Amino acid sequence: MKKKYLDIIDPIHDFIRVSDSELKIIDNPIFQRLRRIRQLSGAHLTYPSAQHSRFEHSLGVMHIAARAGQTLHEKGILDLDQIDNLRIAALLHDVGHGPFSHLFEEVLQQKKKTTHENIGKDLITKTEIGDLLSKTGFDKKFIAKLAFGESKFQFMNEILSGSLSADLMDYLPRDGYFTGAEHAKIDHKRITQSLDVYKNKLALEKSALYSFESMVHSRYQMFKAVYFHKTVRAAEVMLLESIKLADSELGFTSLNLDDYVKLTDDYVVSQLINLTGTTSELKRAKKIAQNYQNRDLFKCVYERIFTSKTNLGKIKTSQLKEYLAKKSKVDGGEIFVDSSITPSVPLNPAKKESQFIILTSRDKNQLVAEQIPISKIPLVSAMSGFMNILRIYTTKENRKKVEMAAKSTSLIPQ
Repeated sequence: MKKKYLDIIDPIHDFIRVSDSELKIIDNPIFQRLRRIRQLSGAHLTYPSAQHSRFEHSLGVMHIAARAGQTLHEKGILDLDQIDNLRIAALLHDVGHGPFSHLFEEVLQQKKKTTHENIGKDLITKTEIGDLLSKTGFDKKFIAKLAFGESKFQFMNEILSGSLSADLMDYLPRDGYFTGAEHAKIDHKRITQSLDVYKNKLALEKSALYSFESMVHSRYQMFKAVYFHKTVRAAEVMLLESIKLADSELGFTSLNLDDYVKLTDDYVVSQLINLTGTTSELKRAKKIAQNYQNRDLFKCVYERIFTSKTNLGKIKTSQLKEYLAKKSKVDGGEIFVDSSITPSVPLNPAKKESQFIILTSRDKNQLVAEQIPISKIPLVSAMSGFMNILRIYTTKENRKKVEMAAKSTSLIPQ
């Protein structure tokens, strides 16, 4: 008798079991494309082993979502068909990512006012991925809603995105493993085994609160040590600038799905370094891409870290750049102001900052639930709000001039 599943070896979860219907999705070229999109875009230029991709991350999220689903099944909350839906939605939650992962999102939002989630919905409902789902008994429209936090089952949405999500519980240990960072040790098994549901919202057994606190702290540390590392961000600033300069020529933000699924990290870099245009913008785009490939990165000449309970928003980068160019007598095209902002606690599926967590306990088999404001959890409260990092980059030739100008400006809030 033919086996109905396949076990995939994984360094984070040991073995990830996939069913025949899931394997059909995984083997499709649209999903296989995720092998060629690095999870951490240009971080491998700082952390050489950070070569892992959206592909294995997606498998990991499916694995953890299934563990969460099994816990809720044992508590009589989910049936087996709902777990299958959860697994497939988790598998496809990143299918719409462009090259360099979240980096390309910045270009999409600026140029087309869209997101990888919107593209992901189209890939699930309008391509052969959707056909495969329908043939194996899934409702592709429901899967598209669930994958991007829009289903009527709020707690299922929260299993895929938010402060207790399978997404978070896979990318933290995976990114920590491949970068070598020691900040990403989390007890995802304890958390998934302690999940519960109260009034259609995902909850956590009170006894696992420490594990939740530890995970949020690990995420905060990873942003400081890896995701917003100044050299990692230097590489990303270069990619962003090169892609923006060349987009009108190369059409990277064309939303034609057939063109979009061709976009991978190496394809985009290859297109950039082989530009043949003669305009100054295209020449600059080519030069920046060549320097990126050769790890001749922009230099950080100024850094300021803000922590605040309110989002400070983007510093007026154009005004700051204009001042720095005038003061340093360096071409504004050689100066890059990067304002990186992230909420310290993960956003919920509605893209809003999480305000509370629901903690549960059982008294004589009766569920007792308590909604705890984040501000009442000491460790998490200390980190809540936004982390804002302002940096100024330039080429190594202009390093001293721009550094001196940056130190003299009054445009940066104190």
